[in-house]
Formats: sequence, C-alpha cells, structure tokens
Amino acid sequence: MDNQNFNQLVSFIFGIANDCLVDKYDVGDYRKVILPMIVIRRLDAVLEPTKEEVLNTKKVLESQGILDMDDVLAGVAKQSFSNSSPYILKDLKSRTNKQQLKRDFTLYLNGFSKNVQDIIDKFGFRAQIDTLCDYDILGMLINKLTDSSINLSNRPVLDSNGKEILPALDNHTMGTVFEEVIRKFNEETNVTDAGRHFTPRDIVELIADLAFIPVEEKVQSTTYRIYDGACGTGGMLTVAEERIKRMADKTDKKVSIHLFGQELAKETYAIAKSDMLLKGEGIQSENIKLGSTISQDAFRRQTFDFMLSNPPFGTPWKSDLKIWGDIKKEDIDDPRFRLDYDGRDFSVIPDIGDPQMLFLANNISKMKKDTVLGSRIVEVHNGSALFTGKAGQGPSNLRQYILENDLLEAIVALPEKMFYNTGIGTYLWVLANKKEERRKGKVQLIDATSFKTALRKNLGEKNATISSEDRHRILDLYMQFDKADPEYSKVFDNSGFGYWEVPVLTPRLDEDGKPILDKKGKPIKPDKDTEIVPFSYEGGVGAFIKNEVLPYNPNAYYMAGTEKIGYEISFTKYFYKPVKLRSLGEILADVKAREKEMSTLVHALMEDN
Repeated sequence: MDNQNFNQLVSFIFGIANDCLVDKYDVGDYRKVILPMIVIRRLDAVLEPTKEEVLNTKKVLESQGILDMDDVLAGVAKQSFSNSSPYILKDLKSRTNKQQLKRDFTLYLNGFSKNVQDIIDKFGFRAQIDTLCDYDILGMLINKLTDSSINLSNRPVLDSNGKEILPALDNHTMGTVFEEVIRKFNEETNVTDAGRHFTPRDIVELIADLAFIPVEEKVQSTTYRIYDGACGTGGMLTVAEERIKRMADKTDKKVSIHLFGQELAKETYAIAKSDMLLKGEGIQSENIKLGSTISQDAFRRQTFDFMLSNPPFGTPWKSDLKIWGDIKKEDIDDPRFRLDYDGRDFSVIPDIGDPQMLFLANNISKMKKDTVLGSRIVEVHNGSALFTGKAGQGPSNLRQYILENDLLEAIVALPEKMFYNTGIGTYLWVLANKKEERRKGKVQLIDATSFKTALRKNLGEKNATISSEDRHRILDLYMQFDKADPEYSKVFDNSGFGYWEVPVLTPRLDEDGKPILDKKGKPIKPDKDTEIVPFSYEGGVGAFIKNEVLPYNPNAYYMAGTEKIGYEISFTKYFYKPVKLRSLGEILADVKAREKEMSTLVHALMEDN
C-alpha cells in the first residue's frame, strides 16, 4: 500500500471516530471502540464471499446433531476462522430499531469461532455495546466501516474484469494504521504511549536485513522458528516470514516457517492474533501468547532460529516481581536471568526501572546450538544497554557473558528521532552463536546516525526514515566488516570492552608518616578509591598500579583478588569527532573586525550627541 492510500485510510478511520464518538466518548477512549470494530470488519470482509456456503453447511451439520463445527465451517470459509451467524456486517446496515440492531449484532458477534471470541474478549469490546446502542452509535459505525470506498481486507477488491479497484491491506500496514490512529488519539489527550508496542516499517526492514541477508546462502529446505518476545501487533514476525520466504524462493529452497510471539498488552495481543488468523494460519495464531515475557515465559525451554525484538526500555518491571510471588529482585532464580557461569552464581538482572536487558537475556537463553545456522538475534536497545551497571552488576554481567561467549557480531547506532514516541538514540544489537570465521572474537560497531532521509511531516517524534538506500549503506558496511569505511565502522577484539574495577587502599598516616591507630591499637580503616583498568593495559592491574598510582600515592596498595570484571561499550569514545578549532589568524581577524564595528558605532553615537 502506497503512502497516499495509507494516509487516506488513516484519515477515514479517524474521521469515523470523530463523526460517531465525539461527545459520547473521551478521545482517549476512542480506541476501545474503533480498534475492535476495525478488526471485526477486517475479519468480516474476508468471510463475505463464502457466507452462503457456510450457512448451508451449518444447516447440514445441525441436522446431523453436530455442535462443534468451528473447524468444518472454517474450512468451508477457506479461512482459519468462521462466523456461523445469519449475518455479515452489511446485513445490519438496514436495522433502524436500535434494540433489534443490538440483538442482531450480539448474535453476529457470538457467531464467530472460538479463536475470534478470544480476540473480542481481549479487546473488552462487549462492554461497549450498551453504550454504543444507547447513544445510537452502532448503526453509524457499521455503515461507515462497510463503505465500499474503503477496503480493510487483506485481499484486493477487483471489478468484474479482474482489475484492482482497491489494494489489499497487508498485516504490517494494518499494524501501522493501528499505531497511527492510536498516536493521533493520544496526541489530542497528551498521552505518550503510541508506538510503545510498535516498530516503524523502515526499522523492521533493517532488522530483517541484518538478521537474514548475512546467512542467505546458508538457508536450507527445512523448518525455521521465528520468535518475538515483545511482538506488539505482530508486524516484525510478518516481515521476517516474508523475508525468509523470498530468500528461499531465490535459491529454490522449500522452507516451513513457524512464528511465535508474546505480548503483554491485551489490545495489541488481540490485533496480532487477528492478523495471524487473516494470514490463514489458525494453528500459528495459538503461538501468539498473552502475558509478560519476563515473569510468564510462554515458551519456556523452547529454542528458535531467529529472534527479532523491540523490547520496552525505561519502564519499571515491579509488577513482574509480584507475579513471581511478591519477591525481591535478589530472590529471582529464573535460569534465564540467574546463570550458572563458570561454576558461579551469575546474575544478569538489571535495575528495576528498565527491563530491556532481561529481554536480551531471555532471547540468549533460547538460542539453538545444534544446527548449522545456530540462532541469530537482532534487538533494539537504547544507549543505557551499552554502559549501565558497575562491574559485577547485572547489565555489566550480561555484557560480560555475551562477549566472553563470543555472541555479539555487531551493534548499529541509529539516527535519533526514528521512533514514534521517543527522540533518543537507539541501537540494533546483532547476536549469533555460529559466527563466520572472520568475525570470531570480534565485534563490529557501525555508526549509522547520519544515515537517514527526512520525512515531509513528523509522525509523533519520528522525523526521518531509513530509506532503502540508507539500509543498503548500513548492510554494505556490515558485510564489508573489517574492510568497511573506518569513518562509519570499526572492529574490536571482544576483550577490548573489558576492564577491572580495582579497589585501591591508602592507609591513614599521622604527620610522622605512621599509621593512625584506633582506641584498640589497630590501624584505622584505610581510605578507599577505585581505579578502572582496561584489559588492554600492558602488564595488567599490577603494572597499572605501579605506573599510574604509586608515583602519585606511594602508600597505596590493592588486595589481589578484590578486583571485579566489568564490560562496557562506548560509541562516543570510538566515533567522537572533535570540532575543528579556528586558527589563531581567523580569531585575530574576527577580533579586529569586531573592534572596527564597535569603533564605528561609538563614533556614530558621539556625532548624534
């Protein structure tokens, strides 16, 4: 769908909300009606052509005493769902009596198969029916949503000659429409959660590039499992499936794709599940799970070939502690987050205010180890994932685990203002446990902060897009690896990000240089300082103390074994470009020009007086 059709559809839907719901609902509550009604109409549109056949089959089944007929009717409808009521939505346009409309619409909703009932229930839509009928809104909504000038189906509308009149509305575009509608609703009420569950299409395409293109030649005729632990409306899964199928077709491979996702918000879960049904994948719709990936892992002990995700960051996850049994963070024993690493109890649990590293640890725990490709992860993070946490704390420990196990291939720094609800800088982490030979023991950092194309009109905070040309530039840098342009790409040894955090002690001395004793005659506790010693420092901690500390503090010492290991990745340090200072001559010329200007002004003032 092109931008013009997309914008027309968004305007159409937003217009319906304003025409039908104004003065009846708060703007912030429009979504409670508009989103489920769009989904219902979208499902209804694909069922229209087979409605008569479905009803005839239903009569036969009823005559045979068969009650559980969902699967059979879905087969007749040529979908993974069905509606056994006597109606399609267009039939209800003629109802003028609102009580009759309420009864018939309720019967229509109840006619959907069980898998759609779950979607309706998660939207909480039935709670709105009384209000819609009391205000005589329901009929207006049905009339507008069944307008022949708009197509909410995933199939194009054709004329009698087979020519396309209206384009199909694919799943990811539908997700984009939902997010744009939500954003516009929230914009009017100063709510800022639009985009919280959604990743713009341009970013999704880049994620897919980094996940699949580097291993394109290794794709085999087999089954691949793709997972998103923060799946939102399911757009990333849809694009991933399309991408790997295209790759397989190019090399005449026959692949089977299974999609898996988990989503916390009921509304976006319902959208994701409905789109999976519309793709004709009723079984796969059961692989979309509701609940917190952190504390209610729906895919425990399962592994996946590709894991793509844009997890939430900067949002507290205290509610997960309650789900675990109202425990403290220190009591978490989930093996995804509390590892047995080198025989040690190794926690990778971050601060309670930011869950993003937990999603990364979750994905790492689900990597395959016994396949040719292993697993590939591409995940969105903000800058804090690069450096937060002191040595020995959860985020640093997770970076340590990743780097010491050689899982990190690359990190790509994206331009600012690429997402709908935040203007901060973001990064794509690319992980793999079956690296190609040249990447082993190495990490590539790519500075793509300048690779963007301005939008004509901002979408929330988003003011630019990553065009296909921008994506190709990023992917070229990635594929060139250590031969890439060093202005934008740098390659480091894994150990280059590690350091020792060393406690340095200094005894307290009196004016005679003797240790100060307490009342019991023991030396008073020494002063303590901390030094950060890079792994790359020649000679290690001992040499660092000798060369960098003792010349300035001869009494300092450290206790071997008290140092802690930490890891951090600083893009600023590696890609900092200092502003070129002006030459002395340029500065002097500027000063003289200012002096001349001031002299002229003073002279003019004196003449006026």
